Amino acid sequence: MKTALITGASRGIGAATAIELSSLGYAVAINYLSREDRAKEVAENINKSGGCAGIFKADVSKPGEVSRLFEEVCERLSPPEILVNNAGISYIGLLQDMTDEDISAQMGVNLAAAIYCSREAARLMIPKKSGLIVNIASMWGEVGASCEAVYSACKAGVIGLTKALAKELGPSGIRVNCVSPGVIKTDMNGELSAEALEELAEETPLLRLGNASDVAKAVAFFARADSSFITGQVLPVNGGITV
Repeated sequence: MKTALITGASRGIGAATAIELSSLGYAVAINYLSREDRAKEVAENINKSGGCAGIFKADVSKPGEVSRLFEEVCERLSPPEILVNNAGISYIGLLQDMTDEDISAQMGVNLAAAIYCSREAARLMIPKKSGLIVNIASMWGEVGASCEAVYSACKAGVIGLTKALAKELGPSGIRVNCVSPGVIKTDMNGELSAEALEELAEETPLLRLGNASDVAKAVAFFARADSSFITGQVLPVNGGITV
């Protein structure tokens, strides 16, 4: 059974992606950092449904822990055929109010983690001449968001990483693509007020916010054989919003 590793998969988009890829026949490695209870719940639901899932604790912003994560996934499941770089954290506030620690945390989880994990995945995938990396960016990485300057910069970096790695790894048969969500109903957007969320829904041509499964199905599209000639692309999942 082929393995898919999803970072930050204990809830939200990551959890939905784990469930979606499991339905395609992949064993799923569910990475988490702090919510072991949620990670176990996702894995148990997959296993009860006839799938195969395991949970793996690691802080993917730290290269040493990323190396250990991949070693454990290889030992307990198999070398990942798919890597989904989904782990992310939010910060809403003015740039001048951010501490050095705030900035470092944003850059570590939202950008460096994708770089570290992609490096480990490439080392495993290149000898096999096959593999898929899907990065989860954000519409804010495309257009920028006031009061989310560093987050926007990191997600723009994820898009750049996607395009560059697609060229670098393409000759080895490895595809690298990106899903760019709009406003999705997840815990990450829990800081926004109901009024703010309603305004964003009204500004979306489809007149609703997205949900985690909308994004997960886009990731699954890249995992299907139908997309075997698609690489270096950014797929917006945003309901048509152009804020």
